[in-house]
Amino acid sequence: MKQDAYAAAGVSIDSAAIAKERIKNLARATLTPNVLAGPGFFGGMFEVPCGYNKPVLVSSCDGVGTKLRIASAMGKHDTVGIDIVNHSVNDILTCGATPLFFLDYIAMGKLDPVLIAEVVKGLSTACQQVGCALIGGETAEMPGLYHGNDYDLAGFIVGIVEKDDILNGQSIKPGDAVLGLPSTGLHTNGYSLARRVLGETASAMIMRYPILTGSVGEALITPHRSYLADLKPVLTEIKGLAHITGGGFTDNIPRTLPPGTAVHITKGAWEVLPIFELIQELGNVADAEMYRVFNMGIGMVIVAEPAKVPSLLKSMPEAKVIGEVTADKGLGRVTID
Repeated sequence: MKQDAYAAAGVSIDSAAIAKERIKNLARATLTPNVLAGPGFFGGMFEVPCGYNKPVLVSSCDGVGTKLRIASAMGKHDTVGIDIVNHSVNDILTCGATPLFFLDYIAMGKLDPVLIAEVVKGLSTACQQVGCALIGGETAEMPGLYHGNDYDLAGFIVGIVEKDDILNGQSIKPGDAVLGLPSTGLHTNGYSLARRVLGETASAMIMRYPILTGSVGEALITPHRSYLADLKPVLTEIKGLAHITGGGFTDNIPRTLPPGTAVHITKGAWEVLPIFELIQELGNVADAEMYRVFNMGIGMVIVAEPAKVPSLLKSMPEAKVIGEVTADKGLGRVTID
């Protein structure tokens, strides 16, 4: 009787049970030998891997943001899980860390086991690709807080790095080279502005413009790229990394710079993706705002001494030299021209 009353209040324990069973099945494919307890128990347990002298755990959390509105408009939910995993992997990678395990948080007004399975399918796929265990999470039904098909997705990651191998940017100095690895699109940032300019309805998603190779929706839903495979082999040759997320170039690059340094970015050193050109043109957005809101086609910025550049470009053919480190009076500014 109490369960029926709870269902009448908008929360279905039965739906939650179905959703959790589907999650467990998808998560099992990601479990590594170090997982002692995964989804289903009250807490996930992970044994720290052997082989580290001074292991340091690195953690991060984030959400997919309003890109979920694009997923809903397109009825495509199997890539947003990829977005949050890869975003999180890239964040801890800037410290030199590789991922150990991941937890997700999914909340919606009325649990939809099919939709949840699609979301978790993306989580499972991305976790397997980067060798990260999907060890647990939370699925919450919140009637009255979320309405219709609205839902939210957040993720929490823990990685590991040898203490002596931590990347913190402290050795960066004027004259160092700045390289960039290309993004696949907006990744998971700037969607509030993109939606205002391009729309967020199903009809807006099927719009085509000559500048794009596909539809607007296809360009906007493209998953966030992971840079782990590109950068892990060359981390010892790198002084600092900046993941270009919310805040674009101007807010993210300074996070890896020591006092007394700045960065100059050279426009035209890489290809700005057509989706950004379209947003800027239709929205009449100033250059300065574009580079602060979006990644503009560069998802990860690398700082290295000039002598390392030929080796890095050989290891990462997609990378481009996009600027240099300059002297500054402690402001850590980023200039772009």
